Amino acid sequence: MKKKEIWSWCLFDFANSGYSAVILTVVFPVYYTQVVVGNQAGAGDLWWGRAIALSMALVALTSPVLGGIADYGGLRKRFLFIYTITCVSAVGFFCVLAPGMIITGFLLIVTANIGFEGGIMFYNSYLPEIAPKEFHGRVSAWGFALGYVGSFISLLIVLPLAKSSSFNAIWISVAAFFFLFSLPLFIFLPKDTQLRPLREAVSKKLTGFLKTAKEIWENTQLRKFLISYFIYEDGTNTVIVFSSIFASATLGFKSEELIYLFLTVQITAFLGAMIMAKPIDVKGPKTVVVFSLVLWSAVTIASYFVKTKLAFFVVAVAAGFGLGTVQSASRTFFTEFIPYGSESEYFGFYSTIGKTSAVLGPLVFGGISHLTGDQRPAILSIIAFFITGLVMLLFVKGKKVNCLCP
Repeated sequence: MKKKEIWSWCLFDFANSGYSAVILTVVFPVYYTQVVVGNQAGAGDLWWGRAIALSMALVALTSPVLGGIADYGGLRKRFLFIYTITCVSAVGFFCVLAPGMIITGFLLIVTANIGFEGGIMFYNSYLPEIAPKEFHGRVSAWGFALGYVGSFISLLIVLPLAKSSSFNAIWISVAAFFFLFSLPLFIFLPKDTQLRPLREAVSKKLTGFLKTAKEIWENTQLRKFLISYFIYEDGTNTVIVFSSIFASATLGFKSEELIYLFLTVQITAFLGAMIMAKPIDVKGPKTVVVFSLVLWSAVTIASYFVKTKLAFFVVAVAAGFGLGTVQSASRTFFTEFIPYGSESEYFGFYSTIGKTSAVLGPLVFGGISHLTGDQRPAILSIIAFFITGLVMLLFVKGKKVNCLCP
């Protein structure tokens, strides 16, 4: 195991976190909906929901084919570079946006998000190559931790720019942050080798994907868990991409106030993941997921009623604690169903489910907000996702006999 490769890989998580925090969550959603579209009668919410849904659907549909080409055709690093440059370039072109440029902004954020989300698949695939199996958990956690650090630092960088409404400088700083800190990965990670001809690579990947899908469907408990996960993760993704828009449009948060809020949420999400790590092992991941969904349901209901910035700040801090917990516990619960030796195939399917789940929620939230001209009724759809997913999860029985052990 080479330290240079490990830290280069982890640093990519640090690099792309600026996009996740600033572009996808905090600053750009508000800029696009309020400035570019103008959120009269929820029009901005509708366009933003469409953009996120379309980009995630395209990534989910193309991942199996492109994954096969990358894995077996020796093009993985090149694909990751292309996706990274696509995201960085699209964010840089945000500088051309002005009020009324709805379609241009829509196409740019779809392009940027495809570059970001599509690249993650190739990034994740390096882990088994750069670290032995007994170190996978630790190396993955290091990357996860650096991602939180990157989000925190990137928000601090753009804070003074947000105060002065220097939005073009924000887009350039995020693009530069992503590009510069991703370079070590492309320099130090091993070169790819072509294992199979292109047609055979695609065929093998698709065949494996369909085989895994069939196995999962025939496993009743795993099927029920993934349906539950799809539903409640839809709620989680919707909260992530619409929380800053709701805070700005409904409660009057300014850009710098949003940054302070999400800096705090980053801390509580990190603490949630750390504090609940032991209960996941002791009480079981299902118990922790249930706790997290009860918490998310409660804070979402509270969000429907909040009237002040302070009240929403408290709700957001609680939501952050649940965010870090539900993600790690869900992933751990999923491992209870994976047959030994099928880790890559099953996690590839799990990733596809996660990306697909980001399609319906944003469309529903944006549509309800547009139809009613009010974001509060749209919050009810998120509550429905969480409660439905929670109820379905209660009927899932973990199968620890199938855990990742020989």
